Amino acid sequence: MSLAPRVVLVHRRTEYEELVARHGTPGQAAFFLASRGRSAREVEGRHHRQAAALAGAAAAVPLDWRRSRVERSDLPRFLFEPGDVVAVVGQDGLVANVAKYLDGQPVVGVDADPGRNPGVLVRHRVEALPALLRAAAAGGAGALEERTMVEAVADDGQRLLALNEVYVGQAGHQTARYRLGTAGAPDASEGPDATGPVEAQASSGVLVSTGTGATGWCRSAWLERGGPACLPALPGPDASALAWFVREAWPSPTTGTSRVHGLLEAGQRLVLTVESERLVAFGDGIEADALDLTWGQSVRLGVSATRLRLLG
Repeated sequence: MSLAPRVVLVHRRTEYEELVARHGTPGQAAFFLASRGRSAREVEGRHHRQAAALAGAAAAVPLDWRRSRVERSDLPRFLFEPGDVVAVVGQDGLVANVAKYLDGQPVVGVDADPGRNPGVLVRHRVEALPALLRAAAAGGAGALEERTMVEAVADDGQRLLALNEVYVGQAGHQTARYRLGTAGAPDASEGPDATGPVEAQASSGVLVSTGTGATGWCRSAWLERGGPACLPALPGPDASALAWFVREAWPSPTTGTSRVHGLLEAGQRLVLTVESERLVAFGDGIEADALDLTWGQSVRLGVSATRLRLLG
């Protein structure tokens, strides 16, 4: 006898919950906000809308299905099952937070506060969730959108996935020193181990982005470089390509600035060899979940075989 489908509801603590946890009581949280010229009513309103959306999402799960709930901070310790249906209730960024822990499970993004979120990844209202859950459990019925993810793999086996981008640099945002090159090529005749020129650099770090991340941090870097004058276009969310940018590289007698942006096609890797005491690589802005890289270590960044399967 097969198990009933399991729905995993993913959410994050609201700003109001964090304030109460920090200050002890709702009254003290309200006093703190008032001392900063803010009203607790606004923060409480968002909290209640989030709670209502989460309750509605829980009620949408069929009674004969299994269910689980996980808060964002517990994601590194949560075990997803291969047949799970993941319902993300919150903001667009929460979908990116959970994507790195999945391996093909379908994801339904539910907007907990319509009108406040862009709704790029959390596209659905809670009222539509019953039908969406059944569609996802049935395989998506052709409505699943596969989004490219970026991976960073260190030479000691550490691996990191991200939906938007991976950043490699100093944890304290000081100067990062490293050697940068590429491996592999879109032309199969060159072979998977073909390498390009390697340059020693000193910069504020390296950013490698997917098409999903091309609407945020990556786009800012692209525009600062002149937009189309730098790269004709950024990859789309489902394109098997990544854009990369070196942030604020500067020349010196031992470092160069000739390789500061580009595209990585499928099969290509950006190879960074550390020449600082310590660098980190983290994805989607989550610095607490990072790869630690020490002097002489190398990390390869490129398109991941894992993709986010998002119900459109």
